[in-house]
Amino acid sequence: MTLKLYELVGTDAARPFSPFCWRIRMALAHKGLDVETIPWRFTQKSEIAPFDSDKVPVLLDRDTSVCDSWAIAEYLEDTYPDRPSLFGGAGGRAMARMINSWGDVTLVAGLAPLIVADIVTKLGPEDAAYFRASREARFGKTLEQVSADRDRAVEGFRKSLLPMRLTLKAQPFLGGAAPNYADYIAFGGFQWARAVSPFALLTPDDPIYAWRDRLLDSFGGLARHSKGYPV
Repeated sequence: MTLKLYELVGTDAARPFSPFCWRIRMALAHKGLDVETIPWRFTQKSEIAPFDSDKVPVLLDRDTSVCDSWAIAEYLEDTYPDRPSLFGGAGGRAMARMINSWGDVTLVAGLAPLIVADIVTKLGPEDAAYFRASREARFGKTLEQVSADRDRAVEGFRKSLLPMRLTLKAQPFLGGAAPNYADYIAFGGFQWARAVSPFALLTPDDPIYAWRDRLLDSFGGLARHSKGYPV
């Protein structure tokens, strides 16, 4: 039976843009599991309320529902052990947990001010009103003010990625010779940005730029074929 995944979209259902949903899209492809994606929007909270969640991703596997990207990754690993491992063992899982926290606190939080004003342009009127009100309350300023100095702020964001950059100078993926869930955690943030914003986050000579290209082309170009801006 095909798994089902609720994932965040705006006016264009072919442009999914949640960094957390993209972590799971890549994880499912890594496992070789078929999935039916269900487009979900910010103001459709009632659709996933039966699964005890108010945000995506939400994975449905027969009678089981799993919420939160990290919980879903662990579920996939434990439920489908005969498929390629996302972690490569207990040590890899423990390390990926740290990367998961880093991905939330440093990567996604660092990206948000750079692209948040572009996200609202991808939403319908009701979702745009919700997104603007909730995010402006969070930032304490308008979305346009948040992103106004991104040409300067991006330099600080790039510097924050130095540990990742040094790792990718020594090996092609965070997981080593091949990608694992640590890669998908980080990639989800960049795919989020690619879906919603034309702003250049990386320079072409950055090892992270080349890494992102490799993951865009993985699994038959799954991520590259999803609608987004050139990178």
